[in-house]
Amino acid sequence: MGTEPTSAAAVTSVPTDPGRAADQALRARRTKVRRRRVSTFWTYVALIVGAVLVLFPLYVLVVDSLLSPSQLAANPPKLLPTSPQWSNYTKLFHDYGFGRYIRNSVIQTAIIVSAQLVTSVLAGYAFVFLRFPLRRTLFVVVLATVMIPFEVTVTANFNIIRDLGWQGNFAGLTVPFLATGIGIFLMRQAFLQIPKELREAAVIDGYGPMAFLWRIAIPLTRPVIAALGVISFLGAWNQYLWPSLIADNAPGIATIQIGLQRITGSSDTAGIELAGGVVALLPLAILLFFFRKTLIRSLTAGAVK
Repeated sequence: MGTEPTSAAAVTSVPTDPGRAADQALRARRTKVRRRRVSTFWTYVALIVGAVLVLFPLYVLVVDSLLSPSQLAANPPKLLPTSPQWSNYTKLFHDYGFGRYIRNSVIQTAIIVSAQLVTSVLAGYAFVFLRFPLRRTLFVVVLATVMIPFEVTVTANFNIIRDLGWQGNFAGLTVPFLATGIGIFLMRQAFLQIPKELREAAVIDGYGPMAFLWRIAIPLTRPVIAALGVISFLGAWNQYLWPSLIADNAPGIATIQIGLQRITGSSDTAGIELAGGVVALLPLAILLFFFRKTLIRSLTAGAVK
């Protein structure tokens, strides 16, 4: 009597404590930071374990290349070279002429990588920016070559090289690999990322097809070109089947992989064989170390808009 009814909002509303809300927000932030740190810690643990699993065989290869035959036969195996046998490397070059094999591999790889970069860039550019009959059909044919294993065509290629008289020289060693379907595909996909408006603006400025290619298209796709160069290098340097056919009776063009195979597999030459493996691996490790960022950048290109 004489009192006004209290509204529901007034009854249910409870004044909030600002200090309590700030404390809850601080605890939530600390919990989030703690979870992020734990997640980062386990991520680094997984990466370290993966790196050890990948690098440990390479470490064993280097260590074993510095051991004597008796040390290699020891059980348990040695993980540290107590008395490094550097003579394994000197014998590799002095007794087996391994420098000649390295020179031949360098020549072969340089020719293949240079040719694949040129043909892939030109063909990829043509498939994107030029208009010509049967363009789509030709590109499907290029993709079809990617799906055919090299072992399927090795006999036909060998017969062609033999009929041309190129067996036993660098022409026969490199000509079948001067162009690659995967390289053309990669460069076409890279050129497709270039806006059409940029091409139209270049035409208005008087740029011809080649000027646009060298001044605009190639600089914009440099990471992909570098990655293609690394991939081509790995494929050419590690070839074994084709050089073994072409250089069978021509020791003057034998590559480093053939040189490793020609070192006899006796127990006395085991350390020398392992030293040859280290020498063959060294250029690949150096290349991947210096171009690792370029490879990652090219592989992730287009992943973020």
